[in-house]
Amino acid sequence: MSVRDVAALAGVSVGTVSNALNRPHVLAAETLERVHDAIARLGFVRNESARQLRAGSSTTLGLVVLDVTNPFFTDVARGVEDAANDAGLAVILCNSDERADKEANYLNVLEQQRVQGILITPVDVIGERIVQLRERGMPIVLLDRIAAGGDQCSVSVDDVHGGELALNHLLEMGHRRIAYVGGPYTLRQVQDRFTGAQGAVDRWTRAKAHLVPVTVSGLNTDAGVRAGAEMFGGSSRPTAVFCANDLLALGVLQEAVRHGLRVPQDVAIVGYDDIQFAASASHPLSSVRQPRQLLGRTAAQLLIAERADPDHQHQQVIFEPELVVRQSSDHRRPAGRAKAARP
Repeated sequence: MSVRDVAALAGVSVGTVSNALNRPHVLAAETLERVHDAIARLGFVRNESARQLRAGSSTTLGLVVLDVTNPFFTDVARGVEDAANDAGLAVILCNSDERADKEANYLNVLEQQRVQGILITPVDVIGERIVQLRERGMPIVLLDRIAAGGDQCSVSVDDVHGGELALNHLLEMGHRRIAYVGGPYTLRQVQDRFTGAQGAVDRWTRAKAHLVPVTVSGLNTDAGVRAGAEMFGGSSRPTAVFCANDLLALGVLQEAVRHGLRVPQDVAIVGYDDIQFAASASHPLSSVRQPRQLLGRTAAQLLIAERADPDHQHQQVIFEPELVVRQSSDHRRPAGRAKAARP
């Protein structure tokens, strides 16, 4: 069925049907009702691809995340979707799997789909493909990344401070042999959280402390299990572990229990993100909390504003993380929050 069929059945012009679909407020209520009745009787579905071709853009936003199976990005996507829905837009979700080639392919697809803009957590540094898209007028907002200059919007969390929060807590709890589990280090979050953690150790003056990096290939539970087997299988195991995200921490926790270690008496564990599963683990997980849905909502709002206003003022929004202390790092406090401890 076509627009012409709808117009013939409703007894109106093709232009009136177009108005009913795109500008219903300009039609009289009776005319609008006749058109909608004809659409329903014929089972007409508008050709959105053709509309996009004529208009030069779609009613969608693109969202490219590193790992759609990570609950952190699920919550971020929910925030993006909420803001997009408020603006009458839909979201195309793309999963790069932390692979630069998949990221590039999805950017090509999103450009071909004429999305209104793209939200992206890049796999690596800002690549040539992103630069090209911006030069062609595509609004792009960096998500969970800090824009290097002032010519692009970004929404992120102060991950250096987050690493400081985690290590200051562990140092205050008396730990001196501490492992940092994270990787790959091409990811800015992994680098920044380690930088913050190392800075806290360097500033600690009460006793000598060491932070040992344990590099993993991905930010998932399986990588955490392998790191735990490496750390707990030898004689010089750490007394505390800070992980670059909660999935790693849950894998480390699983391996600690398998080795018969008491958590937190034998080994304390702190994660990052404070995903929903952190509080419901066998040993409730201490974690550095990020405002996940707020990250996504804020980024989407910035993207929508940039698309609507060519003179949009770019913003680099940075949220402050907070440490949530649970049983995995302090048996005296099964739940609650702690502020940064100072050396």
